[in-house]
Amino acid sequence: MSAPQTPAGRKPRPPVAGRPRTGSRVAAIQALFQSEQSGEAAEAVIDQFVRYRIGPDAGGFEDGRVPLADVPLFASVVRGVARQPDGLDEIVQGHLAGEWTVARLDPVLRALLRAAAYELSSGTEPPARVVINEYMDIAHGFFSGEEPRFANGVLDAMARALRPTEFQR
Repeated sequence: MSAPQTPAGRKPRPPVAGRPRTGSRVAAIQALFQSEQSGEAAEAVIDQFVRYRIGPDAGGFEDGRVPLADVPLFASVVRGVARQPDGLDEIVQGHLAGEWTVARLDPVLRALLRAAAYELSSGTEPPARVVINEYMDIAHGFFSGEEPRFANGVLDAMARALRPTEFQR
């Protein structure tokens, strides 16, 4: 078993205390990053996270851990992205401007957008605006440059395309 990886030295600022669903999404992004970088199967990475990186005994954010997370949501997002990577990349790609490609995106941003695309395309709960807000909070935790603004534009466009009825007046 390989050691869990943290996205390129980027440790997210902790989500607001008491938000296990946000913690789940942070852990999912980290797990998707690790799976992509190491080539490990999603199930192996999920197992590593559940054993060593999620839960009150896992340590803190400064160690790349997520002490508060809803494990079923975490596993659902990671499995969902792993089951349909090409379809989710098509969704993301369809909302990138100009010559941007999914492959060209920062790997953490790519994981974030894939996870959001999965959630937005797999049902109507939570509401699209909640999904956008959650992933924007996480983007601000991982990035301090233009990436959150970029992510906001892509997330908004994906949500409007995938759940248009939620944006009708």
